[in-house]
Amino acid sequence: MRHFGHIAPEVRERLFHEEPSAFTADSGARMLAAALGATLYSPATRPHLADDVLKQAGRGVVSMVLCLEDSIDDAEVSGAEDNLVRQFTDLAAREVEPPLLFVRVRVPEQITDLVRRLGPAARLLSGFVLPKFTEERGVPFLEALTAAEAAAGRRLFAMPVLESPELLHLDTRAETLDGISRTVDKYRDRVLALRLGVTDFCSAYGLRRPPDMTAYDVQIVASVIGDVVNLLGRADGTGFTVTGPVWEYFRHQERMFKPQLRRSPFLEEGAEPLREALIQHDMDGLLREIELDRANGLLGKTCIHPSHVLPVHALSVVSHEEYSDARDILRPERGGGGVLRSAYTNKMNEVKPHRAWAERTLQRAEAFGVAREDVGFVELLAAGLPG
Repeated sequence: MRHFGHIAPEVRERLFHEEPSAFTADSGARMLAAALGATLYSPATRPHLADDVLKQAGRGVVSMVLCLEDSIDDAEVSGAEDNLVRQFTDLAAREVEPPLLFVRVRVPEQITDLVRRLGPAARLLSGFVLPKFTEERGVPFLEALTAAEAAAGRRLFAMPVLESPELLHLDTRAETLDGISRTVDKYRDRVLALRLGVTDFCSAYGLRRPPDMTAYDVQIVASVIGDVVNLLGRADGTGFTVTGPVWEYFRHQERMFKPQLRRSPFLEEGAEPLREALIQHDMDGLLREIELDRANGLLGKTCIHPSHVLPVHALSVVSHEEYSDARDILRPERGGGGVLRSAYTNKMNEVKPHRAWAERTLQRAEAFGVAREDVGFVELLAAGLPG
């Protein structure tokens, strides 16, 4: 699989200076963590889940979470587990490559039980999403994952969700973060990425951000995102990939504020209708939040609607300017540091302070590709739209 692999090769050639790299579920953890992109959640109760998975793969989805937790009613759990086993068995029989598939569980026992029940179909499983993760609650999940991995005879990853009130509340945040850090460091080889549960953070204070505001406009949420990245997202080799929070909206809502999507990127002939469509579906707020995610050290995003996938991926592509700067900074002859003018002659590149940024940029380029010099996110969005 590869990002933008669902569009025609000749279109990719026109869009990309360097195309996204291909990868499989067995690729290295570093590549998979960078390539998660828009991770699409789906309730495990869907009766045609196998068909849904392949349909979304055909539209560019490369990672999905099949949910047994908050997205379904408590009374539906047993039936959802049965359905999950049936749908995985169906997928395995089709002998096609699905996206990276994770299951969000409620309790540790579900991990070992599901892997046992899946049998040979467990080869399609990339891992599990662990809810409300803290040191106390997380260790049993990770121990169960270790046992399931041994039973399945294949690598299984964990994606802990950081969403507990203890993490949000100021009086318990530092202690909770320290405990999470100890736990994920101990199981580092099995932790693919850390996910942020911003909806639960808002719930603790009876809040819900409107579609014309981002998570970063809710100060109590922004503060915990900053602290999570501060401790767990460091670029010194100790950090993890931290993914962006879910965007909840996908239908037009009455607006209080002006649209946030500038006209200038859409000035090309025929592009204005795309801008209007994005605004009508509250996508301008999503686009702004994606940009703020990356500016705050996050990569990838939790998604609950297929329409959110393409914007996440289009804005994850490395621009030709970013790529040029990153390559210049990382040239071997620059190992001693120094300052140089950008090839685009619009900024200063300081080699030592910008090195970690450059390394992360090239990692993102490997997963999402590098756009041609005259290609922006509008062209990437338009090329990926169905029909």
